[in-house]
Amino acid sequence: MKKLFALLLFTQIVFAQGGMFGKDPIINQENWNKQRVHWGYFLGFNNLDFKFDYLSVTDDIQVGTTTGFNVGLIGNLRLTEYFDLRFEPGLYITQRNLTYPNILDSGDRLREVKSTYIFFPLLLKYSALRTGNVRPFLVGGLSTALNLGSNSEAPDDNYNDRFRTTKWTNFYEVGFGIDIYTEYFIFSPSIRGVFGIDDELIRDNTPGSPWTGDIQAMKTRGFFINFAFH
Repeated sequence: MKKLFALLLFTQIVFAQGGMFGKDPIINQENWNKQRVHWGYFLGFNNLDFKFDYLSVTDDIQVGTTTGFNVGLIGNLRLTEYFDLRFEPGLYITQRNLTYPNILDSGDRLREVKSTYIFFPLLLKYSALRTGNVRPFLVGGLSTALNLGSNSEAPDDNYNDRFRTTKWTNFYEVGFGIDIYTEYFIFSPSIRGVFGIDDELIRDNTPGSPWTGDIQAMKTRGFFINFAFH
């Protein structure tokens, strides 16, 4: 979050020197939003967590999150003056470290869950009125993701140090951002919350497993910070 605000502040200061945010700014890319279709790409960061539901009262599994990396493409279809349909396939790399408080052995109580998701989101973007060279927007929709690091087909489980998750899962996403119109391109920083719909956990082969036996559901949640260029 601090990185996003710092970049927004820096961008505003730089462009203000050229009259972009002045009283009578030079209007950049005046006819940009009249395009039926346009393309772009994004780079960014993610921070993903797990939400656990349990079958009985127990100590919560502790989730240590890390900052991951995002990269992807953007395809934008203009529907009306204010609404756009977006397809944003992207690669999201992240890691979550699970600590089981009820397991005493230090080696068994920690599980590193490394995930490499390929997201396929279909999003609806609502843009407010353009003011000078800025235009805020809201975005939301559904996505499905392929986890390349799921271990879903592995026969081994946590008894062999193998934590398994499902290969495919579904999410809903909601967020906000701002389009900044420069002389040569559109710069769009945004922040988006992502929430898993499906249970991602594959249970161990032993029903009473201390790693998976008491878990009713395990779902991803977190946020993305993306910097898009069109």
